[in-house]
Amino acid sequence: MHQEPQEIPESIDSQLLWEGHRARLREKFNKSGLAAFLDYEIIELLLTLGTSRKDCKPQAKEAINRFKNLRGVLEAPAEELQKIRGITPYNTFVIKLVQELAREFLKEQLLNKPYCKSSKEVFDYLCLSMRDLKKETFKVMFLNAQNQVIEVENLFEGTLTVSAVYPREIVEKAIKHNAASLIFAHNHPSGNPEPSDNDKQITRDLVFAGNIMQIKVLDHIIIGNNRYFSFADKGLIEEYDKDFLNLKK
Repeated sequence: MHQEPQEIPESIDSQLLWEGHRARLREKFNKSGLAAFLDYEIIELLLTLGTSRKDCKPQAKEAINRFKNLRGVLEAPAEELQKIRGITPYNTFVIKLVQELAREFLKEQLLNKPYCKSSKEVFDYLCLSMRDLKKETFKVMFLNAQNQVIEVENLFEGTLTVSAVYPREIVEKAIKHNAASLIFAHNHPSGNPEPSDNDKQITRDLVFAGNIMQIKVLDHIIIGNNRYFSFADKGLIEEYDKDFLNLKK
């Protein structure tokens, strides 16, 4: 008579080992947060939330090896994570939940904060939401008269050209949100944030359109692989504003 193979139960010693290890991870987090954790230990801690009575260290180390770092694991598709033996749909649910919570937290930090004092926070939010996109995506941040972000929208997707980004649509959205100023952002899937000639032309056109409608363009940020390019930081927004004023003379 054929019998299904039976799973060998863990020894009491093994259970005590991983229970003790989990307790040490929790104690370590309670004492110093994530600052003292290696990337694989953070993933291990997340996996323990969705796995009972099992050592999660091997799966955590394999995930880091496969996806390179903590960010890579958080951004990895659920189906790719589940290819690692021992990572279940519930594990990936926990990981994706944490990822989305981080995004919402950064967005809440961004909304209603003065942009002039939080450009790094803007980049942090954009990097998390745009860095790994496979297509170029053009995002617009709408700000009020106090330079506080009141809304963020994705408006265009695909290869961005002058003919693919419509200033009229952006202006209509700005009026709808009663925006006094704008920040533009898009990603470069190549990872290199340096602007192309086309990026510069798009930005110049949008600065001109904003000036016509008396809506200030504060910046255009290009997101690469953990790097970004700011048109404002490089003085290009100011240069385009001057070009527009010179045309009026």
